[in-house]
Amino acid sequence: MTPHSSAQKGEAASAASVPNRLGTFGGVFTPSILTVLGVIMFMRAGFVVGQAGIAQALLILLLAEAITFLTALSISAVSTNTPVAGGGAYFLISRSLGPESGGAIGLALFLAQAISVPFYILGFTEAVVRSFPSTAPGFQWIATAMALVLFVVAYIGATWATKTQYLIMSILGLSVVAFLGGALLHFRPALFSENWAAAYQGTDFNFWVLFAIYFPAVTGIMAGVNMSGDLKNPARSLPRGTLLAVGTGFVIYASQMLICGGAQTRDQLVNASFETLCAQALLGAGFLVVAGVFAATLSSALGSFLGAPRVLQALARDEVLPYLSFFARGSRRSGEPRRALVLTLGMTLGIIALAGNDPSGRAFNILAAVVTMFFLYTYGMVNLAAFVESFGGNPSFRPRFRYYHWLTALAGAGGCVWAAFLIDPIAALGAAFVVVLLFLYIQRRAFSTRFGDARWGFYYSQLRNLLLRLSSVPVHPKNWRPTILVLSGNPETRADLVTYAIWIGSGRGVVTLAEILIGDLENIANLRLAAKERLSRFLRERQFQAFPEVAVVPDFDEGLSVLLQSHSIGALKPNIVLLGWSSDPERSVPFVRHLRSAQVLGMSLAILKVRNRPGDRGPGRIDVWWRGRENGSLMVVLAYLLTLNWQWSDAEIRVLRLIHDEAGREPATKALEELVHAARIEATVQVLVSTRPFSEILRSHSQDAALVFLGFKLPEEGKEAEFQARYREMLEPLPTTLLVCSSGAVDLLA
Repeated sequence: MTPHSSAQKGEAASAASVPNRLGTFGGVFTPSILTVLGVIMFMRAGFVVGQAGIAQALLILLLAEAITFLTALSISAVSTNTPVAGGGAYFLISRSLGPESGGAIGLALFLAQAISVPFYILGFTEAVVRSFPSTAPGFQWIATAMALVLFVVAYIGATWATKTQYLIMSILGLSVVAFLGGALLHFRPALFSENWAAAYQGTDFNFWVLFAIYFPAVTGIMAGVNMSGDLKNPARSLPRGTLLAVGTGFVIYASQMLICGGAQTRDQLVNASFETLCAQALLGAGFLVVAGVFAATLSSALGSFLGAPRVLQALARDEVLPYLSFFARGSRRSGEPRRALVLTLGMTLGIIALAGNDPSGRAFNILAAVVTMFFLYTYGMVNLAAFVESFGGNPSFRPRFRYYHWLTALAGAGGCVWAAFLIDPIAALGAAFVVVLLFLYIQRRAFSTRFGDARWGFYYSQLRNLLLRLSSVPVHPKNWRPTILVLSGNPETRADLVTYAIWIGSGRGVVTLAEILIGDLENIANLRLAAKERLSRFLRERQFQAFPEVAVVPDFDEGLSVLLQSHSIGALKPNIVLLGWSSDPERSVPFVRHLRSAQVLGMSLAILKVRNRPGDRGPGRIDVWWRGRENGSLMVVLAYLLTLNWQWSDAEIRVLRLIHDEAGREPATKALEELVHAARIEATVQVLVSTRPFSEILRSHSQDAALVFLGFKLPEEGKEAEFQARYREMLEPLPTTLLVCSSGAVDLLA
């Protein structure tokens, strides 16, 4: 499957069926406002006003609405920047942050909305039992029956369900008019003044506790967003419908606080606000207030019944997880996600069964914490998606919605996380843990699904800025890191060379594998692409963190010189050239010439002669032959970097020095020990006294090492063959050896 094919298949599947073609009012505003105006408006708003006072209650409302409003701005920006298909918030997040983040939040959002169905149904049933106590024994039967009724409405289709929501919204609207109108008739300025200031009762309540109680009242805008696949014009309807729902909800909630704050006594607000709303209703129509509670809970349950299956269907069509493919297919005529709807019903009935015949509201409270956390993280991720799109500076980010800035998205994301931990720290941590686990699980998949998401642009923008900053920072030995250019050729034939480069540089520096092809670029451009893919595949299969590079040149020697001069990423220029040892006498002159070119460019040289790998003899020992601080500093640092890998973690570093006078043993040993101690590296020191040739001492003391470090200097011109022959003879009996010629950029004491 080619890149993007999964995404295209999913969106094509959505487009293949005849959509419901809902407009702004029916498709976005209606489900959103019906979810926003929920049970808290009837059951908790008065309590908050009674405890916090009108002034602080309004402040709570403003803070809560600010988070929702900022999220609505982010929704508006992202939804007007790309064609929107089904899946709602999942679609918006996945197309901005990629399938991993989108999939994790999408699954969490599906679970949240699926659990919301029994949550609201249990809330409805609790309201029925409180209004009609004689129905308490049938609590579970009432909840089950209502779940089946709402399932049938949702199964018929979104269009018919929306018409049902119109009826529910009419009842809810009459209820709001009844209790606000009645409260206005009972409004007294003196009572308003008395209730203006806070009067917290008990030590369990303060401003932030009440904020946590009230905040779920302003959530619910995702109910409209999740209908994205059923909208006639999502780019037009989502911003308008969502912002209109946020604004309408704010006006109604603020009016309730102001009017009811002057119509009910402090005691009524705290202890009997709902009963007072019913008693004060216009024309004695308290039954309308009760009907409003029923309408609020049922409309929210129906909205979740419509939204949850659509999110799961979008996940399945994008092939985020293979075992979800069963839920991708929709109904033949309108693409309704009926398979996912049946799953949602099963989850609903299961939770209702677990809740038992208990009208106390305990199950309702448990579900409330879970649902609220998942919704808050969904809001936060939508804001993060908008932030990444905008802050990354993607030229493709051109939303039609102009009233937006990346600062608003960042503030919205921070507000969501802050609210989550303020409401319930334990539930917030639990929800975050679930989302992270889902992300890590999905991330392990090899995705063919790609959406052209904004992460690439975001990373590009940050990398550009950091590279520019890095260029202006003076280089200091303390900040030295290995930036290694490996002349790997075909890495399959030089796997050991690449492996040692990764051991030294991966995780602490930058490694680039370079292959040089001889020929004319126009004639072998396809071979260059194949070689680049071979390098990339080699890195992927071994999970090596490195960059591939392939150059086509007419002449190898000239091409290598150009590569050494030109290869860099801003200030990240290679400071080490790593290549394999050449034993070919005919290549001695060009081989040394390449080394000399790298040295002239200020690069350190590392030549690897592989004999064995760690594991052949166990972790073993690393021998560093000290013959001066210039090369010695780099060799000791490279040896230390090797031991940071688990394959070398048990290896011992031994620093050896050969002198010819016994009198110098003690001061030489002391000097090396002080140097190693000052360098903060675990190593043993051994000073050898002998007048025998160095090659004999080297062979006798390091033949059993796992790796040997030797310093070298480049020969004078005309002595290349002699240089190669001397080191060929020296290296022949040794284990794997790394010859090092330092540029002097590394200071062991930095």
